[in-house]
Amino acid sequence: MKLPRARGPVSTAVFERILQARDVLAGPLRVELASGDPIEDDDLQVTLWALYELHYRSFEDVDEGWEWAPELLAVREQLEAPFERALREEVRPQVAAVVGAPGDLADRLFALTDSFEGPSLAEHIQRHATREQVQEFLLHRSVYQLKEADPHTWVIPRLEPDIKARLVELQFDEYGGGRPARVHQALYARALIEAGLDASYGAYVDDVPAITLALSNATSLFGLHRRLRAAALGHLGAVEATSSIPCRRFAAGIRRTGFSDPVAFFFDEHVEADAVHEQLALRGICAELVKATPGLEADVVFGATACLTLEARFAARLLEAWDNEEHVVPPPRQEAQVPA
Repeated sequence: MKLPRARGPVSTAVFERILQARDVLAGPLRVELASGDPIEDDDLQVTLWALYELHYRSFEDVDEGWEWAPELLAVREQLEAPFERALREEVRPQVAAVVGAPGDLADRLFALTDSFEGPSLAEHIQRHATREQVQEFLLHRSVYQLKEADPHTWVIPRLEPDIKARLVELQFDEYGGGRPARVHQALYARALIEAGLDASYGAYVDDVPAITLALSNATSLFGLHRRLRAAALGHLGAVEATSSIPCRRFAAGIRRTGFSDPVAFFFDEHVEADAVHEQLALRGICAELVKATPGLEADVVFGATACLTLEARFAARLLEAWDNEEHVVPPPRQEAQVPA
């Protein structure tokens, strides 16, 4: 994967710097952020995505020595701060309503995910989406799904043994139970190929808007900071608790629009698995974490509500475009590629 294209002055400055060799002497890296909503800021989100990717698979045109460069970590912190503030401000009412309320925390989190208001992308795809819209949906999802589970795996060493063991149990399923062909990332890559899309990692980063990148960036933000470990687990819990029924609908819509079973299989796989995972994630992991460390409850709820809010924003963006017979990303025309 090559470094994505810059989308503004921040990404231009950062990308120009990291395309140099790490040992080239240069002055301090200074950036100025634009005003406005950080969640919808293309320049901020693509820069943050690229800086996070240095810790994942990185870029073939970037010196690996940049991963822990202090000047890049300083810029990353400068970008993360407004992103996190915007997320916390947006979900403040929902967090306040859940934290400290009567009843078991897991029950409150299930109630939150069940009652959270937002447009149903899954219902639209099941009943109304065109073949091109399904393809566009798959394209957007590739930005995260081709590294599915990896951001939450960062949290494992930061937990006490009992919670760690439960998270490893869940992640073991995400990584195919030790079978490479069943790793969820690999299943999604095969779905993309069967749908006529490019399955190479990061293939569509240049095409998708800030909100798609923000969905991925939030998981990295939570996973890469020990102080946000509880938010990462709350995010995971919300993902699992809102997966099973929507995945059934996604699979139905995929088949309705004429795509093959291998495209739908990724979603089939999540229907039963996530019905089990949601109990493990919310009861066995999130609730037990807070039982041991009550001060982490607010961050667990923050992570869950941030996940739900970003997903609602993403769904609204796609559905608004589709209602107007438009596309957020034009239908792809390139030949499918086998992932490296």
